[in-house]
Amino acid sequence: MAWTLVGAFLCGPLLGFLWLSGLAVEVTVPTEPLSVPKGKTAELSCRYSTSVGDNFALEWSFVPPGKPISASLPILYFTNNHLYPTGSKADRASLLHSPPTAGVATLKLTDLRPSDTGTYLCNVNNPPDFYTNGLGLINLTVLVPPSQPSCSHSGQTSVGGSVALRCSSSEGAPKPVYNWEHLGSSPTPPPGSMVQDEVSGQLILTNLSLTSSGTYRCVASNQMGSASCELNLSVTDSSEGRVAGTLIGVLLGVLLLSVAAFCLIRFQKERKKEPKETYGGSDLRADYSKRLLEKVPSDSTVTTKSKLSMVV
Repeated sequence: MAWTLVGAFLCGPLLGFLWLSGLAVEVTVPTEPLSVPKGKTAELSCRYSTSVGDNFALEWSFVPPGKPISASLPILYFTNNHLYPTGSKADRASLLHSPPTAGVATLKLTDLRPSDTGTYLCNVNNPPDFYTNGLGLINLTVLVPPSQPSCSHSGQTSVGGSVALRCSSSEGAPKPVYNWEHLGSSPTPPPGSMVQDEVSGQLILTNLSLTSSGTYRCVASNQMGSASCELNLSVTDSSEGRVAGTLIGVLLGVLLLSVAAFCLIRFQKERKKEPKETYGGSDLRADYSKRLLEKVPSDSTVTTKSKLSMVV
C-alpha cells in the first residue's frame, strides 16, 4: 500500500508534466462511420498531437469486415521523412498532407471499390513520447447500388397449393430491401395468403387460386438506387386436369374399338372373296358303286360255273 501511494504521488505529477509539455501522443478520428459512393474519393481524417522528431512514424492499415485488428493489412508507412505505400491499395492511397508533420495524418483513397469497405487504423508512433491514445479507428462503407436481382420460385403451382417466390441481388451496400408486386389488375388476396420478407426477398403465397396467376415483379433498392426482375406464375386447376385425362382416355378407347371393328369387317370381306374348297363326295360314291358292280358279276359267274360242274 505504501509503495502504491508513493508511486501515485511521484508519477501523477510526472504524467501531468509530460501532458502539458506536449510529449504525449494523442490521435483523434471521427466517431461516426464514413459512407462514400463507389468510384468516389474518401478522406479518412486523422489528427494527432505530439512532438514530431526523428523517431516519428505513421502507419495506416486496413482490417476487412469480420476480421480482428491483429489481421490488419498495411496500406502505407511514413518514417524517416519518407512515404512508403504498400499492399493492394498502394496505387490509390496517399496522404492529404505530405509530410504529415503538422498534426494532420489524413488518408486519401481514390476510386473506391466494394472491397474497400472495412476498418482503417491510423497509428502514430513517436518514441520516447508517452502513449495515451496513439491509435484511431475509422469505419468506412463503400455505397453500391443493388445489382440486377434474380427471381425464382418453388412449390406446388396448383389451385389450393403454396409457392415461395425468391429475389436476391449479389451486390448492394447498404444491403438492399426487397418488395414484390403483382402486375396487372387482380383481386386483393385474402388476409394471410401473402407473406413478404423485405430482408430476405422471399414472398410466400398460400391457398393459390386461378387469379394468383400472372407476372410478379421484385424491386431491390437502397439509398444508391434500385433494380428489378420479373417472373411469370401459372396456377393450374387439378380438376381440369383430371377431366382432360378422362376425356383423353375415352377418345383412346373409342379409337381402339374403331380399329378393331375395321379389322374384323375387312377380315370377313376377304374371307367371302375366297373360292369354296370341294371335297368330291358324290364322285367318290359313284366310283365305289362302279367298282362294286364290276366285282359282283364276276362272283355270280364263278358261282354258276361251279353249279354247272356239280350238275354234270
